[in-house]
Amino acid sequence: MSSYRARRMAEQRWLIDKVVETVGVDFSWPMSAVAMGVAGGMVVPDVMGIHARVRKYADISREFARVGMKREAIAGKAAGEGHPVTARDNYFAAAIFYGMAKWPIHEDNEELLSLNAKMRECYDKFLENPPHPIERVEIPFEGKSLPALLHLPVNRPARVPCVVSIDGMDCFKEGMHPVYDDKIMERGLAILSLDGPGQGECLVRQIKCTADNFPRAGKAAMDYLQTRPEIDGGKIGMVGTSMGSFWVTQTVAYEHRFKAAAVQLLCQEPGMNTIFNMASPTFKDRYMWMSGYDDEAEFDKFAQKLSLKGLGAKITCPYLIVGGEFDELSPVQNSYDLYDEVKAPKKIVVYEGESHGNTQAVDVQIAIADWLRDRLDGRPMKSESVVIDRMGREMKK
Repeated sequence: MSSYRARRMAEQRWLIDKVVETVGVDFSWPMSAVAMGVAGGMVVPDVMGIHARVRKYADISREFARVGMKREAIAGKAAGEGHPVTARDNYFAAAIFYGMAKWPIHEDNEELLSLNAKMRECYDKFLENPPHPIERVEIPFEGKSLPALLHLPVNRPARVPCVVSIDGMDCFKEGMHPVYDDKIMERGLAILSLDGPGQGECLVRQIKCTADNFPRAGKAAMDYLQTRPEIDGGKIGMVGTSMGSFWVTQTVAYEHRFKAAAVQLLCQEPGMNTIFNMASPTFKDRYMWMSGYDDEAEFDKFAQKLSLKGLGAKITCPYLIVGGEFDELSPVQNSYDLYDEVKAPKKIVVYEGESHGNTQAVDVQIAIADWLRDRLDGRPMKSESVVIDRMGREMKK
């Protein structure tokens, strides 16, 4: 963490430390909330401890790794005492916290490699006794391979619909779906949780994101799923979160075998000026690393290529956009403009008064899961634009 790519990251480091001291570890994105959401209630005291101990940016990685070590030790003890469920839950939690500990590190160094190895080690131990079938898979991609996790629902028929899940720039495939009560799997859908170019373990493998390689990654994922006998190859959708809302939109504009696409926590501004130049500098510094840029001026030229203009008209599957009225990373008007371009069945839902980190996240996850199930079942839909007010009431826009 000694060098930075983005100028503001270096110049404003003192300010970042003050913000962390004032508002806590979730100053840039809700990483502790995500950890609790996927690992479950048992880690609430751990997260509270992280909030108490993190006083500056440099503390984040150490404190998340500390919890990872704690949960790994509890898991090992439980395994030795013959308590496999306790062991698996704690190995999963350990993997999540080791994965989160990688987030502040925006360079290829030994610390990153060590944390990634611990994340994999703990997740592999979790996979020895998972609550539902989960398999590590490798998807061939441009001479290398993309790492992914295939989650299959229990008590499933011979073939099931599947959703390819793409998260944002900050998360990783292991942390994208909870051990229990995943809203998509609860509806009988399989999930392919993918580290795409520039995400998660792809960074360790030196697979960087370009302006246009995510659609090729999406095609590779689709090609792979066609080979799986458990998956109904004619009923595959996509879900994208945060920067994943950009990548998923790109993908379905070009890969028309996907039967539905839902995006949330939006990053759809052409050129990404707000997230890269007005929001926390951690976003730009990280994306520069993800895309392989050290020169900020060159990256700024690259960022101008990150645009969805004209792609809406190419989308052929039902398309759902869910966002907040006051998204601080991507002004919502950009998503309305994209919605207007789409000719396929479409819906946009904007939550009144909400920002990028929508406080109605669980309701959103449920609504998206229901929508995806309906679309993959072939249920018809009408195009509409709605607003959800503070009372949860739906109003036509």
